[in-house]
Amino acid sequence: MLTKLTRLKILFLLLFIPISTWAQTPISGKLLDEKGEGIPFATIQEKGTANGTTTDETGNFEFEVTQLPTTLIASYVGYEKKEQSITSPDQEIIITLVESGFGLDEVVVTGNRTKPRTILESPNAIDNIGVKELTGSGKPTIDRMLTFKVPSFNAQNQAISDATAHYDPADLRGLGPSRTLVLVNGKRKNQSAQVYLNRTPGKGEVGVDLKSIPTAAIANVEVLRDGASAQYGSDAIAGVINMVLKEDVQYTTFNTRTGITSEGDGFNFASDLNTAFNFGDNGYINLTLGYYKQKLTNRPGTPGTDDLPPDARPNEVQWAMDNPDLGMKVGQPDMEKKDLFVNLAHPVGENGEFYSFHGYTTRTGRSFAYYRAPYWRRGVADAGFLTRPEDFKGYQPTFEAEIDDHINVIGLEYALGDTWGADLSATYGANSVFYTVNNSVNRDYLADNGTSPTTFHPGGYRLQNAMGNLDINGILVENINVAMGLEFKKEYFDAYEGDKRSYYKGGSDSFAGIKPAEAGSWDRNNFAAYAQLDYDISEALLLGVAGRYEDFSDFGDNFSWKVNGRFKIGENGAIRGSYSTGFRAPTLHQRHLTNSQYIIVAGSSEPLLQGTLANNSPAVQALGVPSLFAETSQNFSAGITYKFSKHFYGSLDFYQINVDDRILFSSQIGEDGDPTTTNSVEQILEDNNVVAVQFFINAGDTKTRGADIVLNYDTFTGFKASLGANFNETEINAISTPGPLAQNGYNIFAREERGLITNSRPKSKIILGLSQELDKWNLELNNTRFGTVTITAPESGGTDQELDAKIVTDFIVAYNFTNRLSINGVINNIFDVYPDITLPSTNTAGAGGRFLYSSEVQQMGQLGTNFSIGLNYEF
Repeated sequence: MLTKLTRLKILFLLLFIPISTWAQTPISGKLLDEKGEGIPFATIQEKGTANGTTTDETGNFEFEVTQLPTTLIASYVGYEKKEQSITSPDQEIIITLVESGFGLDEVVVTGNRTKPRTILESPNAIDNIGVKELTGSGKPTIDRMLTFKVPSFNAQNQAISDATAHYDPADLRGLGPSRTLVLVNGKRKNQSAQVYLNRTPGKGEVGVDLKSIPTAAIANVEVLRDGASAQYGSDAIAGVINMVLKEDVQYTTFNTRTGITSEGDGFNFASDLNTAFNFGDNGYINLTLGYYKQKLTNRPGTPGTDDLPPDARPNEVQWAMDNPDLGMKVGQPDMEKKDLFVNLAHPVGENGEFYSFHGYTTRTGRSFAYYRAPYWRRGVADAGFLTRPEDFKGYQPTFEAEIDDHINVIGLEYALGDTWGADLSATYGANSVFYTVNNSVNRDYLADNGTSPTTFHPGGYRLQNAMGNLDINGILVENINVAMGLEFKKEYFDAYEGDKRSYYKGGSDSFAGIKPAEAGSWDRNNFAAYAQLDYDISEALLLGVAGRYEDFSDFGDNFSWKVNGRFKIGENGAIRGSYSTGFRAPTLHQRHLTNSQYIIVAGSSEPLLQGTLANNSPAVQALGVPSLFAETSQNFSAGITYKFSKHFYGSLDFYQINVDDRILFSSQIGEDGDPTTTNSVEQILEDNNVVAVQFFINAGDTKTRGADIVLNYDTFTGFKASLGANFNETEINAISTPGPLAQNGYNIFAREERGLITNSRPKSKIILGLSQELDKWNLELNNTRFGTVTITAPESGGTDQELDAKIVTDFIVAYNFTNRLSINGVINNIFDVYPDITLPSTNTAGAGGRFLYSSEVQQMGQLGTNFSIGLNYEF
């Protein structure tokens, strides 16, 4: 008689002994291609278990399954996966795989709201990039991956730029972060809470926090390179990026990676897990957990004693001799990021599906402000607060950010008969950023009280949106597909007050706190209705039209429309073209933001305090600046795509995008240089206790022209080659200056600000990728040529400097121990390529030579060579 304890032990062992050890049935079969030939070394997996095998040289396989009936999943690179039910051990098993859609044959959903179409059939230019292709680049985050995979996409880290250093502005076609719409599973992703206020690409704009979307949760990324406001609404002027999430994956995937630069800094570590569970009857839950941590990099200039003033004190001279880089830390910030994403779906009856996905990302980061050289802060030195005056070495404030981002979507798709369907959904998203400034001083508080905190909490910002959508699509009559929908959106923007000492008078050094008068909460709502009709006039000719009306509570309404078409050239090619109007609504940040901050100004030896006044403040409106309203655009594109063979295709697209009434972040408006008089603008500066003021204004008309080229070759036998290129140029056609400012001789958008729009992103980018599979080895070589950019000298003088084009070479090697266990090594930027060194003759904000490379324009960043090694395991 077994004791109760013994019975429990036996039960415990049975639960943890793999099923395959006590319930096995041998089966055998053959895996064939479309020609009837065996496929060697393919994977055969029993669904829902870790049980499986590979085919032999002739495509035969045999192994033991855990139960009958069961389902087999057959897969091989270059072929569509196939499931086949097995009911008997004596059943003849022959599984035939067909080659998977490649390139133009891939089905995409972005840009085609009436029905999914292949890339060849679509009237829009679309890239579809799988997650393996993205992660194979060796880059740590999705924005960096896209930079080295999509020629028209750019994102680079911005050294010493306050909160902008933690977001990295990203854009398509050089049109700025605000003009690219980002979707997740076709639903609008919320923007970030941070406005990019420093002198970087995208200055004055707001983008989506792409770092908040973990790559491990993504199945593929669809990039629509065409204006799409008539389909999706505001922001889709340059195009749309849709992150498609993983669903019911076959395996649990675990990835881990670590890396470091050749300079010995920038150490990083990443780890993620993606898995799926059964959810009820035929439902699934996909879960992603992610972690990433990086250390700072430092690439400063070394001006040393050349920066000393004529009256330098002995301790200041000694400090400059001991620290030729003058204490600067110029590079990527410290960062730690944690991700949680859940994507789920479940059938509802026979005709419906409930779906929901939720993403939450939290990260902390630490960047550095300019080192406050001891001769910049003699008032602090003489106060004897940090050290004795004769020992004072200055200080370097840190700019630390805590960023939270989340998106939540719940919806129901339902078939309305055989040819119609409806999608009802609700979305809530939010992004918040809160700041901490360490190792700093409030100099005014020190002067008034003989002491000062060295840690400050300057406050923060939060942006939220809530949306409800109803989308309906179907077949109106034969060959005419329609889509229509309604959307209601509510947005909220909050500015949170900092601690009192962070905004006392001039505020904490490097980043002044948000004052009570600058804090507040604002909201708006908008209603939208859209319709789209596609008419397949013949098998070859498709014509489409779309329109969207939106009404915003804070500035008015807009109607955007689009016409497009596609004509197929036989079975293998197509000509496509479109003309559309678009718009971008001013963000709540741009309308209501008021703050003060220290920035480097060309011609000044140290950071100066400047203020940003809200667009709707009485002071700004007294200058004749109108309330913000929507930018509008006209977008023309035309192209051709052709499949030369089953394994080789290419496309060429031309575009022109005109943006009218573009929202600009003005130049610093300060004193006019005449000390004998005080004009109305100077009076506003005095009233707000700042040396300069900036504001948002609809004032710019721009024209962007360019071309995209894509060539892809894939034999499905292991060798792949791809060539992608983008060529673009942006010009400013007009700047509108309000009357009072024009009458006082002010230039609201100086030439250095214009240069950020026209010259801060590469004029071209060419990406050549080569890869080869050799038995268990995968080899990949990528070359990315970043075109020229120009450092624009300021109005006060200097010479523009064009930075030469640069080629960055990446090498990736992977070894597959088994079908589900591999190790990979990556060398990014093998030849240690950096941008050209900035010349002093540019007279830009280089802080006396503290920046070796420009902090204002960007090509490939300034990391140099970096190495990483990773492990990938599926189980």
